[in-house]
Amino acid sequence: MNRQDFLSSIGLLAGGSLTGNLLSGDGQEREKAAKKEKPLFTVAHITDVHIREGDDAPARFKKVLRNIIDQHKPDFFLNTGDSIHDASYDNVVREQVTSQWALWDECVKAIGKYEMHSCLGNHDMWWKAPSKEDEMYGKAYVVKRLGTPHRYYTVQKGNWHFFMLDGNNKGISLDPEQFDWLKAKLEALPKGDFAVVMSHYPILGTTQLLEGGGHSDFKQLKDLFFKTDRVRLALSGHNHLSDNTMYNGITYACNGAMSGFWWGKGDEKSAGPYFYQETPPGYAILKLYKDGTVESKYIPHEA
Repeated sequence: MNRQDFLSSIGLLAGGSLTGNLLSGDGQEREKAAKKEKPLFTVAHITDVHIREGDDAPARFKKVLRNIIDQHKPDFFLNTGDSIHDASYDNVVREQVTSQWALWDECVKAIGKYEMHSCLGNHDMWWKAPSKEDEMYGKAYVVKRLGTPHRYYTVQKGNWHFFMLDGNNKGISLDPEQFDWLKAKLEALPKGDFAVVMSHYPILGTTQLLEGGGHSDFKQLKDLFFKTDRVRLALSGHNHLSDNTMYNGITYACNGAMSGFWWGKGDEKSAGPYFYQETPPGYAILKLYKDGTVESKYIPHEA
């Protein structure tokens, strides 16, 4: 049985179970249950685009963005970083950084009027600029290129609050200033409001065991989320692997990578063309409901 057949069989079984439950009530109750509440927001989550020249990556990325809009009609996009291929390696020069960001600007034009709220990935910063005073050095330049208000910030949509975090600090963690800000913001959320937190790096989940690269302050964050009881979804990328972990009522979704095997065809460990290990290139579609319910589905792309 292939992957698609397996997923289809799960869907059929789930549907059969639901039908059985509905038939146990009277007609009016069946009708009410069948009319599922519509999501408040449909959101496209992309991560680890690693845009670069070669392998026709810009055209392929733009094709996927257009397909996301045509097929899913999201309300907006979320991006958890590593937007450009790499600015962090020691041998990267200024022209490489500017050309990669120019490609990013060109590609995101494909989403037109749609908002995109982004995090900083570890490969986005140019640390080897001639000096720290250089305008292209470090995080401030990435903030400028992504058009975000700060290296960490929040956006509100209805009764949902989106926290874009910066885990690019010592030990892969939030710095004290940022943690205090997040704590105060979560504690201040009114009853009936919910939160999505985004970091380039996974906070909890399976992929850190396979790849490393997760938050070192995961226990501190886990405790904060439990105490405030507002976070319902934690999004990440970084590891190019797809994993949804549920813990304490929170879905921790590491949603693969748009670029898969960095837009290449893979290696001997790849389960298929362009896969990174067992994960194909793709994106996630999120459904967020007014009552705090979350649905997250990872969708492979064929570009």
